[in-house]
Amino acid sequence: MTNGDSLIPTLGGHWYADERVFAAEQVRLFERMWFCAARSGELAESGQFRRVQVGRESVLIVRGRDGELRAFLNICRHRGAMLCTEDEGRIQRNLRCPYHAWTYRLDGKLVAAPNLGALRSASGEAIDRVAYGLVPVALREWLGYAWVCLAEEPPSFEADVVNAVTARLGDPTAVDSYGIERLAVGHRVVYSVAANWKLIVENFMECYHCATIHPELTEVLPEFAQGLAAQVFVGHGAEFGPDIAGFTVDGSAGFDALPGVGPEQDRRYFAITIRPQVFVNLVPDHVIFHRMYPLAVDRTLVECDWLYTEDVVAKRRDVSRSVELFHRVNQQDFAACERTQPAMSSRAYRHGGVLVPAEHHIAEFHEWVSRRMEEVE
Repeated sequence: MTNGDSLIPTLGGHWYADERVFAAEQVRLFERMWFCAARSGELAESGQFRRVQVGRESVLIVRGRDGELRAFLNICRHRGAMLCTEDEGRIQRNLRCPYHAWTYRLDGKLVAAPNLGALRSASGEAIDRVAYGLVPVALREWLGYAWVCLAEEPPSFEADVVNAVTARLGDPTAVDSYGIERLAVGHRVVYSVAANWKLIVENFMECYHCATIHPELTEVLPEFAQGLAAQVFVGHGAEFGPDIAGFTVDGSAGFDALPGVGPEQDRRYFAITIRPQVFVNLVPDHVIFHRMYPLAVDRTLVECDWLYTEDVVAKRRDVSRSVELFHRVNQQDFAACERTQPAMSSRAYRHGGVLVPAEHHIAEFHEWVSRRMEEVE
C-alpha cells in the first residue's frame, strides 16, 4: 500500500471532477455492489414504498401483501414511464402506471392493462404476465436496513458487507451487541453536499483534521486530537475522556447503554466504513448510520439516522444533545469537503495531493477505487 515515504500521492483531481469518471463509477461501483437503500422498519405495512436512486437507476422498494420486502426497477414495462415519482408513500392496492394504466401487483406481476386479454406475443400466445412484470432487483435485509444490488449476479453479501464490519471490529458477533435492527429512528437529517462522494469517504476515514475542525468531538474523544482515526485499528474503539459521561455535545450523560453492549464496548466509539456508501458509528447508547446517495460528480446526498431503543423514541425522550454532537461533526466535515471540491478542477491538483502517515490507510481506498474502475465491462 505504501512505500515507506512520509508523503504518498493521492488520486489526481480528475477522479473527483470529471463527469466521465463519475459515469463509469455509477456502472462499475454503485450498480454492481450492495447499496444500502432504506430503513426496513419504515416500510413495515403492506404497500409502503421508498424510491431511491442507485447509480443511474430509480429503484422502488415495497412491502408486499405477504409481508416480504421486494425491490424493482421503477419502470413500466410498456413504454418506460416511471411508476412512482414520490420519494415514499403507500400503495393502496396495486402499482398503476399513470401513462397507459398498466397495473402490477406488489410482487411485480402484471395484472391489468387496457385490452390486456386481446394482446398477444409475436408467436400468438397470450402475454406472459410474469415475463412482462416489473424487473426485480436483489434485496437483503441486515442491521434493520434494506440493501439492494442491481447486478444480474450479485456479489456475496457476506463477503462484501458483513465482512467489512467483522474486519473492523475483529469479532463477527460484536455488531450484534448493539441490536441495530431492533432500534428506532429518533432523528434524521438529509444533507445535500456539494462534493464528490469520494471526498466524503476519505474525510470519514481519517482524523488528521479532527483537532482543526472538530472541537466538540475531540473534547469527548481526546485521542482524536492526536490525528489517528480509531477505525484504522482492528477492534479499537476511541475511549471517552475521563470527565465525559456520554456521547453528547456537552459530554453530559446520555441514556442507559443498549441492552447487549458489554464492558469492552462501554464508553467507546467505533467507526466502520462499508463500501461504497455506508458509515456506521457505534456508541454505548445509540447508533449513527450514514447512507450516501451520489447524484452527480459534485453532489452527494447523505442521509443520517440517529438510532435509539424503541423505549427512548416511543417516550419522546430528549435526544437533542446526542444528535447535536454528530450533527455538528457532519456540518464541519461536509463544509470541509465542499471547500475542497472546487480545487479538484485546478491545475494545482492535476496530479493530486499527498497523504501524511496518519492518512496512509486512505491509499488502500484509492487502490480499491482504481482497481474497480479498471474492471472490464
